[in-house]
Amino acid sequence: MGWLRGKHGEGQGGDIGPQEAEALVRGGAMLLDVREPAEWQAGHVRGAFHVPLGQLEDRVREVPRDRRVVVICRSGNRSATATSLLVRAGFDVVNLRGGMQAWASSGLPVETSDASPGTVA
Repeated sequence: MGWLRGKHGEGQGGDIGPQEAEALVRGGAMLLDVREPAEWQAGHVRGAFHVPLGQLEDRVREVPRDRRVVVICRSGNRSATATSLLVRAGFDVVNLRGGMQAWASSGLPVETSDASPGTVA
């Protein structure tokens, strides 16, 4: 995976909780969801941008460099990997600690593509 190879350092871009992530997104940060398609379809955060981790290298040009990026997955592991990779590529990026599980547990909304209530799969 070319630019994705190298030493992985946990939290190189920093870890934040769901409330801080929600505030950053309200303030203009992009929420990048790196889960698999079935997980995304079960439920996601409104306005999040979906790029599965395995596609990130090929689609990195779709990630903005002009604003902070908050990366989310189900539990925080894949998003920590994506965060580390994006930091090395020069992005202003942070990891949402605990992922969608923490987001939903905090009472923040999860929905499907038709705006129905979603679940964390």
